[in-house]
Amino acid sequence: MLDRRNLIKRAGAGIFALGSGLRLESLNALALDTVTLPFENGERPLVNYPQKRPMIGLTSRPPQLETPFSVFNEGTLTPNDAFFVRYHLSVLPLSVDPDTFFVEINGKVDKPMKLSLQEIKRLDAVELVAVNQCSGNSRGFFNPRVAGGQLGNGAMGNARWKGVPLKVILDKVGVQQGARQVTFNGLDGPVSDQTPDFVKALDIDHAGDGEVMLAYAMNGQDLPLLNGFPLRLIVPGYYGTYWVKHLNEITVIDNAFDGFWMKTAYRIPDSTCACVAPGTPPKATIPINRLNVRSFITNVQDGAKVKARGETLLKGIAFDGGYGIAEVAVSTDGGKMWAGAKLGQDLGKYSFREWQITVQLAAGNHELKVRAVNQIGQSQPTEALWNPAGYMRNVVETVRVTAV
Repeated sequence: MLDRRNLIKRAGAGIFALGSGLRLESLNALALDTVTLPFENGERPLVNYPQKRPMIGLTSRPPQLETPFSVFNEGTLTPNDAFFVRYHLSVLPLSVDPDTFFVEINGKVDKPMKLSLQEIKRLDAVELVAVNQCSGNSRGFFNPRVAGGQLGNGAMGNARWKGVPLKVILDKVGVQQGARQVTFNGLDGPVSDQTPDFVKALDIDHAGDGEVMLAYAMNGQDLPLLNGFPLRLIVPGYYGTYWVKHLNEITVIDNAFDGFWMKTAYRIPDSTCACVAPGTPPKATIPINRLNVRSFITNVQDGAKVKARGETLLKGIAFDGGYGIAEVAVSTDGGKMWAGAKLGQDLGKYSFREWQITVQLAAGNHELKVRAVNQIGQSQPTEALWNPAGYMRNVVETVRVTAV
């Protein structure tokens, strides 16, 4: 819902090419309009940033940009200029020269080294289609409300990533016996030395599983600056908190990393549902990890009017944490009866999977619901589960329409 009475005028961001790199004069956004997300205090500016189409702005320092939900109806792959942006620290690398950039690999390795971007690109490349989803995607819908960025459903995206498996790099440096985890750091940093740097960690077996990737391209192009140029970590099937942007330091350690962003932040209740009773604290927590099952209707908005007694096409997307989507079902009567939808092209177990179904609706109001089941039988609950951080929402989604 656009409100053209609230036009916000600000200076646009200057942008200059620097070889195949990028240099920005500023990250001041041009706010074009406003959009209202469907929950309390849901009004947001619609803003323009370099390399991005109009996006939903959550914060400007650092930039947090949500993808307008209509984008997910454009195709299985999310365009680079519409891919969501999430930062934790406000000092961003606004000037990056790929000719001098390197990533340093050190710690419990036999041969510490620095690899330039050119050296990484000369290694055998792989491609993988995978969903990157913010841990707090859809937090704005939590009830009771929780602290944190009040996001709608747009803090996610699906892209074809190109790069080098981290395993190749670890084999190159030689991981020493007793190594337990690998940590990852990027060029972005905190304004204050009192703010912990954004460092994440993976267990050594996970880091070297052959799927975790150092990516330098998405959807056939260099990474956009705000999505991690020139190199970012790809952790297929895991929440975006692990997908470190502007990756320039990899350290192998022989202990469990206890930095703030692992030990304190991004933790979920230690239970099978990652949930607790609303308003209660968890007894124990673990680091957030694998994506759960989600599915959405993308071509019909809540409150829309559709043709009665005629054929109505419903389509959307489904995904999970890497087991793969086995089936999608749709209900037009609020969940009493379900019909199987036709699945679209399979781009891999970590990708969005498109689906579609044609339904006939009698005149009146209808609750359209969609649920997905993955290859190991996991699905979504009919009622939303709750945790105090507002992570991992995966309820059966409902779209209310009127057939006339």
